[in-house]
Amino acid sequence: MDERASYQQRVMGPLLIVTVILGVLGLPVAVWLDLRLLSERVLRMQASEASRIIDDMRSYYGSDVVGRVLQSPGQVTVTHNYHDVPGAIPIPATLSIELGKRISAHDGSVKYHFVSDMPFKGREPHRLDDFEKDAIARLRANPQQTIVEVSGTILDKIVRTAAPVTMGPVCVSCHNTHPDSPKTDWKVGDVRGIQEISVNQPIFANVSSFKYSLIYLSLASMAGLACIFLQRRQEKLIRGMNQELTEANDFLAGISMKLAKYLSPQVYKSIFSGQKDVAIATERKKLTIFFSDIKDFTAISDRLQPEDLTELLNDYFTEMSAIALRHGATIDKFFGDAILIFFGDPDTKGVEEDARACLRMAVDMQQHMEHLNAIWRKRGIETPMCVRMGINTGFCNVGNFGSNDRMAYTIIGAEANLAARLQAIAEPGGICLSYETYALVRDMVRARPLEPIVMKGIKREVVPYAVEGLLGELAQRPQVIIEHVTGLDLFLDLDAIKQGEVERARRRLSEALAALEKSRLTAQAS
Repeated sequence: MDERASYQQRVMGPLLIVTVILGVLGLPVAVWLDLRLLSERVLRMQASEASRIIDDMRSYYGSDVVGRVLQSPGQVTVTHNYHDVPGAIPIPATLSIELGKRISAHDGSVKYHFVSDMPFKGREPHRLDDFEKDAIARLRANPQQTIVEVSGTILDKIVRTAAPVTMGPVCVSCHNTHPDSPKTDWKVGDVRGIQEISVNQPIFANVSSFKYSLIYLSLASMAGLACIFLQRRQEKLIRGMNQELTEANDFLAGISMKLAKYLSPQVYKSIFSGQKDVAIATERKKLTIFFSDIKDFTAISDRLQPEDLTELLNDYFTEMSAIALRHGATIDKFFGDAILIFFGDPDTKGVEEDARACLRMAVDMQQHMEHLNAIWRKRGIETPMCVRMGINTGFCNVGNFGSNDRMAYTIIGAEANLAARLQAIAEPGGICLSYETYALVRDMVRARPLEPIVMKGIKREVVPYAVEGLLGELAQRPQVIIEHVTGLDLFLDLDAIKQGEVERARRRLSEALAALEKSRLTAQAS
């Protein structure tokens, strides 16, 4: 068995090397030859189409413009129904329509149309298809966007593009006064219609351009079959590789744990457990969105070196993330010094409990900022960092957004923007709630309403609520006492102090109070 395995390995080694060398050398040669044939075919086709379009334009210009001018007995006029008026030539819109008819009349790969949903009376109407109707509507909403549609089958692709036809001063003057115009209140910049260009390229027509690649693939297939046949004889050898595969699996498991650092734990768990597919898909859910931002962070960053700023931000994000995960939040992203977090997907405890968990998280974050500021003060950061927080509850689109190659699990919607707006109007170190969130947590907080705000994308007026105090379980939490003045550096975290050290801390504080009282009496006596 060992001798046969050794012999097969000695034979397979050189054979595989020869096969790989031929494959590596043959593929680029075959691709280069095919690309040369394909580029020549495409260039010939483009030159032919360009020549045909120019001939159509020259023919139309000669017959319907120059010819009519030369035949005119008197003054030349410009009108849309120039066929019915002796000595008249077409206006630009009519020129585009007629050229489109001539260019599209041929059985070529390029078609051109100048269409509008408001043609002049008496003009032959053009039946708009769904693409043209949608393009006109979208370009009127935003003339700067690009409209492209790709359709067809795997053997025949059609690409259609649409560009807006905007009204200029001369066009507005003509259309608003012409008796045949269906609309007389045009304005400069309005989109009257679209210019549509469609290109049809049968893929099957170019298959013959890949003959060298087909030959190469045929030879490669034969070589592959030969390798498969020989590989079957090494089945016993493959069994010896199971241990290596086990080690590879362990390595991949380690890699997956590293990748988990780039995903929220809930998202990572749902993907690797098979609950969610890694595909572009979203769903509409009612979420509680949290948005925070550090006040005057730009001014703070200007006073710090890049290394210190990086360390400070990493500490801040690490501590805030730990609190968020402890409360079951899904961390969406960090951008700059801001944090976007939401509750309700992929795991949810119900809309009300999600909102309550978000408020508890925000309170914990604000309390923990006092602890962080004490640590940063010892590092030389004099100005304390104050965080503003906004919380909103509403419907958002949540899921995978992006491309097939790269995607992000995030939320999109006006309600997410509202959370950012609430953060912007919150006081430094404060929390601002929307009414939708306040209604769910009103038994936990004492809040006062602020002036209503209006946001783009939200039809209703939004009444923000600034959190002034805490009720119930939140109010009973241990407080952090912190004070920094000349000669005094006090930080007392009642939640962090150990039970066995309470008496020692009380004794030291008593000594400090006695010393302060003695100093006060001495100052009064002198």
